[in-house]
Amino acid sequence: MPDRLLEIYSTLLEHFGHQNWWPGDTPFEVMVGAVLTQNTNWGNVERAIANLRRDNLLSFTTLAALPSEILAEKIRPSGYFNLKAARLKNLLAAISDFGGLDLFFAQETAELRESLLAIKGIGPETADSIILYAANKPIFVVDAYTHRILSRHNLICEEADYQEIQELFMDSLPEDLALFNEYHALLVMVGKEYCKKSKPLCAICPLQEG
Repeated sequence: MPDRLLEIYSTLLEHFGHQNWWPGDTPFEVMVGAVLTQNTNWGNVERAIANLRRDNLLSFTTLAALPSEILAEKIRPSGYFNLKAARLKNLLAAISDFGGLDLFFAQETAELRESLLAIKGIGPETADSIILYAANKPIFVVDAYTHRILSRHNLICEEADYQEIQELFMDSLPEDLALFNEYHALLVMVGKEYCKKSKPLCAICPLQEG
C-alpha cells in the first residue's frame, strides 16, 4: 500500500505540478477559510474573505468583537452564513479562553485536534485542515474527493470512514508536512477535474491504469 500511495502522489504531482495550498495570507486567515469552505466551493469563500478584508475585519480581535449578525452578513457569499458565523464565533471564543492563537496552535497535534473537535461546528475535516494548513502540523486531511478516488481504485471499501482513510495515509506515508499538504491538494485537483461524482472522466484521468 505505501508504494501504491506514493505512486499515485508522484503521478499527480507530475501531471498537475505543485499546488501551493492553502490560500491565505496568515494562519488566522487560513483558519477562517477552513470554516467558511464547509459545504461550498473556494470561489464563494474568496468572496466572503474579500468582504472581511475590505472592511479591515480580518484579524482575531476584530472578528471576535464583531456582532454575529454583522459577521454573518459579511460572509454571506460562503453560504449557510448564519451557521458559519456561529461556528466562527465558537472557534474564536475557544481560542480566546485558551490564551490566544499562538498558545492554541502550540499544542501537540493530538491535543490540538482534541481541542478543535470539542468546539461545536468543527468536524474532523475542518479540524485537520486547520492543523495542517494554519498550525503547520503534519496530519492528513480527508475529504469527499479522497474517499471517491480511493474507493474507485479499490484502495478502500465504500464504507470506509474518515478515521480509516486518514490512518491509511498516516500509516503508509512518511510524517511529512509538505507531503501531506501537497497530496491533499492534488487529490482535490484530480477529483474536481477527472474523478467527478456523476460523470468521471476515467479514460483521460492521469490515474488511469493501462
